[in-house]
Amino acid sequence: MKQSTLFLLMMTLFLGCSKHTPEPQLIKIKNVNFAKTSFSKLPGFQEQDYNEFLNNFINNCKSTQGQKIYKDLCKKALHVTDAKEFLVNNFTPYSIADTNGNKEGLLTGYYEARVHGSFHKSDTYKYPIYATPKDLVVVDLSSIYPELKNYRLRGKIQNNRLVPYYSRKEAKLNDLNASVICYCDSKIDRFFLQVQGSGKVILDDNSTMYIGYENQNGYKYKSIGKYLVQKGEISLENISLQSIRKWLEEHPSQVDEVLDYNPSLIFFAKRDKGATGALGLQLREKSSIAVDKEYIPLGNMLYLSSNLGKEKFNKIVFAQDTGGAIKGPVRADLFLGSGEDALKIAGQLQSPLQLWLFMPKRKEVNK
Repeated sequence: MKQSTLFLLMMTLFLGCSKHTPEPQLIKIKNVNFAKTSFSKLPGFQEQDYNEFLNNFINNCKSTQGQKIYKDLCKKALHVTDAKEFLVNNFTPYSIADTNGNKEGLLTGYYEARVHGSFHKSDTYKYPIYATPKDLVVVDLSSIYPELKNYRLRGKIQNNRLVPYYSRKEAKLNDLNASVICYCDSKIDRFFLQVQGSGKVILDDNSTMYIGYENQNGYKYKSIGKYLVQKGEISLENISLQSIRKWLEEHPSQVDEVLDYNPSLIFFAKRDKGATGALGLQLREKSSIAVDKEYIPLGNMLYLSSNLGKEKFNKIVFAQDTGGAIKGPVRADLFLGSGEDALKIAGQLQSPLQLWLFMPKRKEVNK
């Protein structure tokens, strides 16, 4: 959220004091190069569903971040009759690259996870899904150290000192001071729910409850897929969500060892709607992406070019979520919806990626 303010401030500084300052050809913001280009250079741009774009743009404007970034364009969008004309007349595409000039990154996918659960613990439903622990302390140091505004310290108070909170492994050995939202029937399903960050619980009375990310224990995400590759259990070319799950199901005695390799533990809250991103908006299938907000502020509109399986995928998307494994400027995690098809695609998606930022065109600036 503060990143977007920084982003707009820096753009204002680029515009300077002239009434007719041209848009910069190259912008550098914190290890990212933004190079001005044209819509004609965007692969597949002419084949976009512009009405879908407009609908998604208006929805994005429902977030505080979207309103901060696009301001009067949010109001203008409500009265648009030609969506493509609105896009072309009000935005300029900027290609995204790292400081080495690399424009190619990685696209992965995620989905709305599903677990089976109950409000009551039993021999079948015995794996707790926790709300944020009451003794979890989150420290924001930005008021003292502005350079740390994107970081939070998480821990617990012990002997009047802040110490690290329980890791995934330690949490199983200690009684967490946290409410249990529900119990599920599979520690593997629970783990993948935490990786995805949100999902639906099919309760034992056949009702459905939605839950979403609320907090985290302070440890960095570590990939169990990489761990299994390093151990020689799965080859790199065969690693996927499906192959990881299959291995875990076939090696029950080693499940805890592998899952505990990732010390990060996610805490949830009940939601009144399906998969919700970091902006508080319900995620939209193949239109919402998770990004590294250190490089791309949440709420921004981008253009994505990659592959979904063997099919080319070019799409106007919105940065509405984050993820522990999403690191770097040319990196995105595409929300693929729910159900078996979404799971199948998300579990295998690792495609080369190019990204463009759609920046609002600069108006004349008075001194």
